[in-house]
Amino acid sequence: MLTILGFAMIATFLVLIMMKKMSPIAALVLIPALFCVIVGKGAHLGDYVLEGVGQLAPTAAMLMFAIVYFGVMIDVGLFDPIVRAILRFCKADPMRIVVGTAVLAAIVSLDGDGSTTFMITVSAMYPLYKRLKMSLVVLTGVAATANGVMNTLPWGGPTARAASALKLDAADIFVPMIPALAVGLLFVFVLAYVLGRRERTRLGYLSLDEVLVTENETVLVGAGGADVTRTPGGGSAGTAAGVGTGTGTGAGEGEQATGKTAHDAADDRDTDDETFQGLDPHRETLRPRLYWFNAGLTVALLTAMIMELLPIPVLFLIGAALALTVNFPKMTEQKARIAAHADNVLNVSGMVFAAAVFTGVLTGTGMVEHMADWLVGAIPEGMGPHMGIVTGVLSLPLTYFMSNDGFYFGVLPVLAEAGSAHGVSSLEIARASLVGQPLHMSSPLVPAVYVLVGMAKVEFGDHTKFTVKWAALTCLVVLGAGILFGII
Repeated sequence: MLTILGFAMIATFLVLIMMKKMSPIAALVLIPALFCVIVGKGAHLGDYVLEGVGQLAPTAAMLMFAIVYFGVMIDVGLFDPIVRAILRFCKADPMRIVVGTAVLAAIVSLDGDGSTTFMITVSAMYPLYKRLKMSLVVLTGVAATANGVMNTLPWGGPTARAASALKLDAADIFVPMIPALAVGLLFVFVLAYVLGRRERTRLGYLSLDEVLVTENETVLVGAGGADVTRTPGGGSAGTAAGVGTGTGTGAGEGEQATGKTAHDAADDRDTDDETFQGLDPHRETLRPRLYWFNAGLTVALLTAMIMELLPIPVLFLIGAALALTVNFPKMTEQKARIAAHADNVLNVSGMVFAAAVFTGVLTGTGMVEHMADWLVGAIPEGMGPHMGIVTGVLSLPLTYFMSNDGFYFGVLPVLAEAGSAHGVSSLEIARASLVGQPLHMSSPLVPAVYVLVGMAKVEFGDHTKFTVKWAALTCLVVLGAGILFGII
């Protein structure tokens, strides 16, 4: 009976959040509370919840202060030079632009928030793709896949969820996975190079003397009347007296570059581009004089995390306090910065504490043990010792067709119990569960993906058709690397 009730509780939770009948936080609290009463252990609900909250408090603290820290770093301009450097590196070469997209998305993903990553990446790169008539699904696909790999950071969500669900330390899950994830990120860069070469073949290469990055768009500049041309395969050529706005529509096609002054180009600016200002270079929160302090603090913080000098929650608590105090010494400024990121903090930390109810009831009532026993019996005997690999493979479809909340709080504990019956540690199961994240970031259940396709003006179906195969391949590369390095 407990087996049936356990699966019924998980199914009810998944259906309600996938149909958007309840928010994840409400579902995480109310559904297990109801089933706890149905099981006949409603009197113990308080004990289950308090025990779960005590175990998850460090994870919630880490997420809260990590979001504040990286939010402040974006506010003060830590990533601005990186964005400008990538744009200048890209120039008008489609291959460089696609690689630059992957690099920018990976770097900005350090803040752990997919929506922020996509807003900054698309804001910076969209004008280039639009000017050169590049495929916008390449932009969305590369950005989503790069963010998916980086989403495994302890403060990104999945690792914290796995740690919460299995009552493990996030650092113990993440740090050993770094080599496999690094291979996955390298594969994304190689994929970006290949897709970029394909775009270059289709459009040609527009050679320019300089790239001038303005506030709202990238204006392609040819100095002193230099020729602005496309190489063979890219269409026709033209001469620019000032600013070249060359475009190409396909292999062997193109429009003649038009000679204009920078002022003329600004006047002819596409109205669609005007909404994409990216990182406002004149925002009041910029702190250029403190740039090297902020860069050094971030490097020191990440180094200390990898070396495990202090628990991750303590590191981010100290880092956020230092970042706020040094960059915004006035109390009113600090309150404003905290308020600016309060929504993300509340949503994420609230989810973690709500998860204490779900995992507490699932474990305390014994449902997870009965479900694991059933699952162990369903898995072929020969696959038992390989539950890490099984979990990694299952994470692809399961994290795509269900939310991270559903997978990590509903399915992962069952897989971990099944693995422990065959001598596979919970840590190995938790690491394997991260494999599917590159694919998950293009799931229709991820709100951030709608920010991505909306800003890039791409149909979600087109994005899915293009991205799924590459994201799934990235997941398999991470899984293979994990097996090769003995992590999974």
